[in-house]
Amino acid sequence: MTTLITGSKHDTKPETKTEAKTDTESSADPKPAQGKTPFGQADGMAVAAFVLGLVGTLVANVILGPCALVLGALALARHTTRRARAMLGMALGAADLIILATLATADGSLSWTFGG
Repeated sequence: MTTLITGSKHDTKPETKTEAKTDTESSADPKPAQGKTPFGQADGMAVAAFVLGLVGTLVANVILGPCALVLGALALARHTTRRARAMLGMALGAADLIILATLATADGSLSWTFGG
């Protein structure tokens, strides 16, 4: 009977120690949700820079070009995993501004149309 009591006391102590270790480990290294990680935000910025730069070559390049440049730079500063997409977005944003400057000097307008 004494061995059973000692065995049951011995069994409960390791469980509390294990639970205590689990609680301290989880509080020391919390894992945030995937959508709220800095890398997830930076990846979204890289994609947004690419899309804005691409759309900006067709319409509203005076607005979308600088937005693509800023978002691409922020994505690179936050160490995105999609570096190529952020750099391409920045290149398209710069192309938007070059198109804007070319149109402004060629015919004095800030827009262009297909055809003649």
